Amino acid sequence: MRRLVEAGIALTSELSLEALLQRLVETAAELTGARYAALGVLDPSGMHLERFITTGIDDETRAAIGDLPAGRGILGVLIRDAKPLRLHDLGEDPRSVGFPPNHPPMKSFLGVPVALRGVAYGNLYLTEKDGGGDFATEDEETLLLLAAQAAVAIENARLYEAATRWSSQLESLNEVADALIVEFDLSRLLQLVADRLQGLIQAKAVTIALPYGEGARIEAAAGERAGVFVGMEIPKRSKTIRVLERKRSERVDSALDDPEIDPQSARTLQMRTALYVPLLLRDEAIGVITARDKVAADGRFTHEDLRLAEVFAQRASVAVELSRLVARDALQRVVTAQEAERRRLARELHDETGQALTSILLGLRTVDDAQGEEAKHAAVTEVRDLVRSTLQDVRQLAVDLRPTALDDFGLVAALERLTASFSESTRIAVDFEAHLPQRLTPELETALYRIVQEALTNIVKHARARRVSVVLARKPGSVTAVIEDDGIGFDVGSARADGLGLVGMRERVALLGGRLAVESSPDAGTTLLAEVPLT
Repeated sequence: MRRLVEAGIALTSELSLEALLQRLVETAAELTGARYAALGVLDPSGMHLERFITTGIDDETRAAIGDLPAGRGILGVLIRDAKPLRLHDLGEDPRSVGFPPNHPPMKSFLGVPVALRGVAYGNLYLTEKDGGGDFATEDEETLLLLAAQAAVAIENARLYEAATRWSSQLESLNEVADALIVEFDLSRLLQLVADRLQGLIQAKAVTIALPYGEGARIEAAAGERAGVFVGMEIPKRSKTIRVLERKRSERVDSALDDPEIDPQSARTLQMRTALYVPLLLRDEAIGVITARDKVAADGRFTHEDLRLAEVFAQRASVAVELSRLVARDALQRVVTAQEAERRRLARELHDETGQALTSILLGLRTVDDAQGEEAKHAAVTEVRDLVRSTLQDVRQLAVDLRPTALDDFGLVAALERLTASFSESTRIAVDFEAHLPQRLTPELETALYRIVQEALTNIVKHARARRVSVVLARKPGSVTAVIEDDGIGFDVGSARADGLGLVGMRERVALLGGRLAVESSPDAGTTLLAEVPLT
């Protein structure tokens, strides 16, 4: 009795299920004097063995025996009947199916169920009683007590594993939810969903496909050959598209038996089982999550796996919708900005260039009407000056649209021309410094040029400055542009600040993953810093 109590304490102190089962088998053999002991653990269906833990058989013999028992013969009898069974000789029982090759001989046998509150967890088996005799009633009673303790311990261990699994699921769901708040890159969001789901349901591979043309295209993948799958197009005649059309999740226990799965593809991928879960948004199917082959004995996914995949599919649907909204908003902003720029150009062409060309036309008439060489010469000179001025305005307009120096010579050369032209036309002194050892990407150069250009425009319109400083510098991983003026400044927190082009500059910097900082106060000048990461 003391050894039973000690065994119970030892069993209930184990939280690792594998360690618990091994301790249980060893304790059973020790308390009953059996040479061999084993524990068969039933799967959730209660009809098949998912684990078979032994003691008394060395690793070499176990390897020579081969596959684990399938739960037939005497073992099957215990699974079906779930009541104690004692035999004098296993081989003499008509229900026995014999032993596999290389299996050690066994005669005396005792088996009892491991059950709790009507739930069967498995069976304990003992063979080869010390001294060659049969197992006694006392052995059976001991084993039943031990099995009862084991059932409680197994249930506790499974509850602990379930709690750990639920905690991991909750952490992954929270991680995805947090990412939806701060991350707008769809590919990264979908990759996060695929990575976390693949780990939680223990699938060999998980892919997320979105509609593309008449079929679909894989946008994210996790697990085996993930890099090969991303970007792969899925034809219209496929299981994925069928699930997309039906808008219903499906669990496939045999890929080769499913008529909608291409058998050649299934063999190539060595796919045995699968999950197909549509991404649903307001009853619209906008994608499909596919999981392939659970890493388990039979490779089949469970109902719990399916429900979890559906929860992650909801998160992926939100990510796709957010991406659509952001893209739509960005497009609207681009269109609005283009229209505003077109209106500005139209006004300048009408008010300045148009009026100048009209003046040139009138000047040419004056030349025609002029009497005498001196009058004609004066009229021609006036027209020539007007043409020169108009040509300069048109060139400036072209520079505002897109300076050729930016494409031909890079950001530094373009800003040198911009600051020189600004200083010449406004009489505001500009100090320009650049510390860029090499050219940047076209996107970065354009963004930084436009930010400096907009800052200089704001200065001449609002700052009443006498001196401006523009500094470009490269840092590890980023580039900064600092524009300072000694003007009248402004209150950064006021509504007036939004009218100074800061919103547009912030959006331009944000699109590149950078930041814009403004420091200013009345009568203290303004400092603007834009920092963008190198790509």
